[in-house]
Amino acid sequence: MPTPCDMLVFGASGDLALHKLLPALYHLHRDGRLDADMRILGVARKPLGREQFCSLAERHCRVQLAAGDFDTSVWKTFAARLDYFAMDAAQSADFGRLGRKLGSSCQRGRIYYLATAPDLVADISANLAIAGLTGSHTRIVVEKPIGHSLESARAVNDALGQVFSENQVFRIDHYLGKETVQNLMALRFANALFEPVWRAGHIDHVQISVNETLGVENRGAYYEQSGAMRDMLQNHLLQLLCLVAMEAPVRFDAEAVRNEKVKILQALKPISGLDVQDKTVRGQYGAGQVGGEAVSAYYFEKNVDNDSDTETFVAVQAEIDNWRWAGVPFYLRTGKRMARKSSEIVIQFKPVPHRLFEAGEANRLIIRLQPEERISLQLMGKSPGKGMRLRPLELDLNMAQIEPQSRRWDAYERLLLDVIEGDSTLFMRRDEVEAAWSWIDPIIHGWQEAYQSPRPYPAGSDGPEQAHSLLELHGREWLD
Repeated sequence: MPTPCDMLVFGASGDLALHKLLPALYHLHRDGRLDADMRILGVARKPLGREQFCSLAERHCRVQLAAGDFDTSVWKTFAARLDYFAMDAAQSADFGRLGRKLGSSCQRGRIYYLATAPDLVADISANLAIAGLTGSHTRIVVEKPIGHSLESARAVNDALGQVFSENQVFRIDHYLGKETVQNLMALRFANALFEPVWRAGHIDHVQISVNETLGVENRGAYYEQSGAMRDMLQNHLLQLLCLVAMEAPVRFDAEAVRNEKVKILQALKPISGLDVQDKTVRGQYGAGQVGGEAVSAYYFEKNVDNDSDTETFVAVQAEIDNWRWAGVPFYLRTGKRMARKSSEIVIQFKPVPHRLFEAGEANRLIIRLQPEERISLQLMGKSPGKGMRLRPLELDLNMAQIEPQSRRWDAYERLLLDVIEGDSTLFMRRDEVEAAWSWIDPIIHGWQEAYQSPRPYPAGSDGPEQAHSLLELHGREWLD
């Protein structure tokens, strides 16, 4: 891509752009990571002038950035990069106006970031091409979800493929930009300690949980069309599963890493028919208390049907049919209005083959992504005093304490810089997205065919009881 480049953010007046993208770009600017001539053009329907957009962006960045992180003098130089263009992304005629705004020069690279509703992806791609705004000097970034089923995902990918080559398309999942996710790959592939035991012979099961205390907030209309399965499990949780289970790539580059992730998705044992009842749990939060505050049930949320059967919680027992993982269950769980906010991966090892002492727990590796980023290994050791009384000990790697003076990069900072530099390692390839939908679709169809309504759970709890039974039937339990 030519340098310098321009970044066009479609949906620039929305929450994603104002809360995540612009603060991330501000940090990259402050740290000298952006080309001096890079321009950022906000594009949205809201009728704003440039100064109004800059004021809106400044107001939100002041709120989103950490205390003391906002520097007025730095903001002035960052704001000099910003511009705004009001248009309707669904109207092809408006792209002609956009073209005239940008000019016809191909000496500058262009990045189109679609922070818009998913159903606009195909229209925007086609309209960019019609207006002559595409070519080898352009890249496009699209947010999840890519479609709402395998068929629709293929349609979206076809629409993108008609305009952009695959190496120009960046399908973003911000979880892959988190520091601890990066450390998961380092932990696995840079340390001889774990590789011999990272397999079915030594691991009892794996838990992957992404729990939120928030409800659907102002996203009721979107959430009614997606639910927890499409919104979270199909992308975030399956991506984390791939990183835990994948084989070491032959080299650390985009194609090699994504090849291994696709192999895991293709090796997932299908869940369909009666297995859907036994290996999945749907839930929907009712009224309850979260953090001491009373909250209403999901069906009373704004833009949600009063008789909605959309799931706000889902738990799945997955299995990978390959040599390394045969027989090891992967328990995936995500929910809204849960007791605590947490994203973590738990690798539960098998107990020692012969118990020499009266008590003792199996070792456990915990990789936490939020609210703090840390990795801990739980071992057994001796309690002080006479006798061999055991107690659990924890080796703790707190990412914030490793370099306490260094600011932690936000996931979007890393991923935006990767887009600018053309590194697609942490982005999803087309076949990766479609392989995930191929596994998810039969589960959703199974729910529909069985008329399986979501199980109720009170807000502020750990989800429906049936989710606990999913593990308890096999003598296991969620780590809460």
